[in-house]
Amino acid sequence: MELDTEKNAPISASGGASHEVVAEDKLRRSLSPRQVQMIAIGGTIGTGLFLGTGKALATGGPASLLLCYAIVGAIVFVTMLSLGEMAAFVPVAGSFCTFSSRYVDDAWGFALTWNYWFNDAVSTAADLVALQLILQYWTDTFPWYALGLIVWFCLVLINIVNVRAYGEVEYWLSLLKVVTIVIFIILSIAVNAGGNTSHDYIGARNWYIPGAPFVGGIGGFASVFVTASFAYGGTESIAITAGETRDPARQLPRVVKNVFWRILFFYILGSLMIGLNVPYNYPSLNSKDTRTSPFTIAFQLAGSKVAGSFVNAVILTSIVSAGNHALFAGSRLLYTLSVNGHAPQVFGRLTRFQVPWVSVLFTSLVSGLLFGASFIRASQLWTWLQNIVGVSNQLSWISIGIASLRFRAGLKAQGKEHLLPFKNWTYPAGPIIAVVLNIFIVLVQGWSCFSPKFSAVDFVSYYIELPVFGLMFVIWKLVKGTKFKRASEMDLVTDVYTKDDIEPENERWTSKLKRVGGWLCF
Repeated sequence: MELDTEKNAPISASGGASHEVVAEDKLRRSLSPRQVQMIAIGGTIGTGLFLGTGKALATGGPASLLLCYAIVGAIVFVTMLSLGEMAAFVPVAGSFCTFSSRYVDDAWGFALTWNYWFNDAVSTAADLVALQLILQYWTDTFPWYALGLIVWFCLVLINIVNVRAYGEVEYWLSLLKVVTIVIFIILSIAVNAGGNTSHDYIGARNWYIPGAPFVGGIGGFASVFVTASFAYGGTESIAITAGETRDPARQLPRVVKNVFWRILFFYILGSLMIGLNVPYNYPSLNSKDTRTSPFTIAFQLAGSKVAGSFVNAVILTSIVSAGNHALFAGSRLLYTLSVNGHAPQVFGRLTRFQVPWVSVLFTSLVSGLLFGASFIRASQLWTWLQNIVGVSNQLSWISIGIASLRFRAGLKAQGKEHLLPFKNWTYPAGPIIAVVLNIFIVLVQGWSCFSPKFSAVDFVSYYIELPVFGLMFVIWKLVKGTKFKRASEMDLVTDVYTKDDIEPENERWTSKLKRVGGWLCF
């Protein structure tokens, strides 16, 4: 597909800067800083944190839960710094998938974008399946498909109207999640100190019960990595909103800088409190038929069944939010595939509100079909989907690190480093370490499928993404004859925003107050 070389009117009207060359920057920039800040959290807080921590605790123990979430959190933070640097310079909906095509190899970008699109379709399906697991807290008689279909229809409607509707729904659902986690951490401290049904001081007691703190040895420890990767998945997709964000060169660096504190508070502190208060062998924490969130268990330990029902309802809305975000990201990537000539042109069609409606419908259709497979057994299917998404996230983080290194090489070769609106202060050590650690984790996290006996189904869920990704890369490279991008030949002109494109900021006290509120996600 040929590239459009003129900026279309709607973009200019919505506050975008005027550029000479435009390819993907055609979506309406309607997401406000308030919405973008909250979506940065909303994309990361979902089933991985609320349900995944329970599975991780049961299979790896409290120490594995804390360590693995901390290690993956560090990797994600460095990865986000690398991604933020590129996304502020080229704020397009394709994000890291586009960067892989432009700075590494078009075949790599092709394989990565299709891989991540499928990741988002699977994530949406996983969230629909998770609804069944959460609903079992109240009843087993409600039809397994009913709630999922209702939510699926609502998600399609929200994403097809306009991006402002998506942003507003995501903002309020994410705000509810943030408030719930803050309450959970405060309540967990009280429960640990003796404010529980038995009025006993818990302390670190659950770290010393038989089998803890490392459950299942090295196999249990390694398996938690993929659960943690699933939980953190979506952090990187905040850059996908860059194509529809106002003043992206200013707003995206702010979002990225705040990621560290959110990882530390929501994931690491949350994991610590779960490991302290909930024993790894707690009933229904990780059974084959049901699964209870450790967040719900914490409220039960405080002696309030009503509070347990409330937090379970909040978890239900968080799953809707996570599915909403995944469907948004997946549809934008399918649109990017179309624009770049990697998918049929029909997926590039936009509504009058500049929403890629065909991509939204197709992505939601695939998610619906995957959800339909949950008659197998909801809990087991959710575990398989979680593994697939987790590995897919890791492949994306590896690709971001590689693209970041190549991006900087291109800027240096073309003398454009001074134009960056935001610089990754961990370069070059950060991206290199993140890539190496990610590769190591991808290879070892499936340890549990080999021991004590080989599980073919688990093996496939852990490693199927690797040959599929490699095969797509090789096929596209052979068919199209793509070449590795040389630093001096990289496209550092199309869709670019520089320091000069940052909109003037109002320095009144109200603007400063808004910036503080943005950091707090209000």
